[in-house]
Amino acid sequence: MMKTFLAAVEKCPQTGLYVGYVPGLPGAHTQAETLDELKKNLCEVLSMLLEDGTFRSDNVTMDMRG
Repeated sequence: MMKTFLAAVEKCPQTGLYVGYVPGLPGAHTQAETLDELKKNLCEVLSMLLEDGTFRSDNVTMDMRG
């Protein structure tokens, strides 16, 4: 079963970095210079949370909508 997470994304006007987080999942947040990098980083964070048993899922995908 594939689990899809919806991420909230904002661009910081001060740093120019994209900041993303998954609402309702503590610790699921990161930042990056590009949206592609942000998506990769968020998937890595979710995978780490899944590995340590915080969340359970077989596969992780990220749905980032503007």
